[in-house]
Amino acid sequence: MDEKQLVRTSKRLSRHLRHAPEEIGIALDAAGWVPVSELLAALRRHGHRVTPAELDEVVARNNKRRFEFDGSRTRIRASQGHTVAVELDYAVTVPPDVLYHGTVAAVLPAISAEGLKPMARHAVHLSADTETATRVGARRGKPVVLTVDAAGMHRDGHEFRVSTNGVWLVDAVPPAYLTGL
Repeated sequence: MDEKQLVRTSKRLSRHLRHAPEEIGIALDAAGWVPVSELLAALRRHGHRVTPAELDEVVARNNKRRFEFDGSRTRIRASQGHTVAVELDYAVTVPPDVLYHGTVAAVLPAISAEGLKPMARHAVHLSADTETATRVGARRGKPVVLTVDAAGMHRDGHEFRVSTNGVWLVDAVPPAYLTGL
């Protein structure tokens, strides 16, 4: 699969496994899983032929590791970033002392006032390194990287989870735990 086809397929999977499964007639279970056979059949019905080998390649080569198979490799889901109702069942985990969030300057006044909110997603996404946070922020313009006092949040009772692709998830980040505003 060439890089262009890989990106196109990855974007299509993101759309249907994170945001709009109904558009192709699939239903995610409570944890976001869908049988691989149902996904491939639904894609095919909508003019997008993806073979099992191509699906494996997209999951393996996606640089953000956005998708995961279950242990039997018969079900697939997006690792995080859903706007549809799912409960990803990641265990509560002690975070590193510091995490990062990439954004742009235009939203800093709102973040200063209200902190980080999940917006349309189920959780705020945080990175363990500044490089990833910079890439995330750069998607919408010149990036600004905020530092999150994850140790302080954890000490104060906030729960963190980490997805299988290394994205840290938390319900919200109050402004008191942020620097770099």
